[in-house]
Amino acid sequence: MPLSRVEREQFLAEPHIAALAVDAGAGRGPLTLPIWYAYEPGGEVTVLTGVDSRKARLIKAAGRFSLMVERIEPTIRYVSVEGPVVGTTEGTREVLHGLAVRYLPAEKVDGYVAYALADHGEQIVFHMRPERWYSSDLGAL
Repeated sequence: MPLSRVEREQFLAEPHIAALAVDAGAGRGPLTLPIWYAYEPGGEVTVLTGVDSRKARLIKAAGRFSLMVERIEPTIRYVSVEGPVVGTTEGTREVLHGLAVRYLPAEKVDGYVAYALADHGEQIVFHMRPERWYSSDLGAL
């Protein structure tokens, strides 16, 4: 059963690990990878990645991407969203910290941020405007 607009936006706003998919070019399946993301109902989806990563190059070339998040308890539920990239911003310490706070226990955040800043190189944030939504709650199967 499809979720209402409010239900799907609330679900996407929760800190799920997303599967990001982006066109990988002729003769290739889409590049699909797990990723942290941020979303607030009614807003844009944001993802952070390395400036020179394959993912960043493909998103720039395609101009759009999809995210899919799911859970299996207490009910089987998913939300998939696809849309155009409407902007990019610099991947700052503040952005990285905000994502880390969303996904990690408080005592792990500072250590992860220090590691990521030292190890991951220059980062970019892609802003996607949700254009197409797919969702379902299959109940407690």
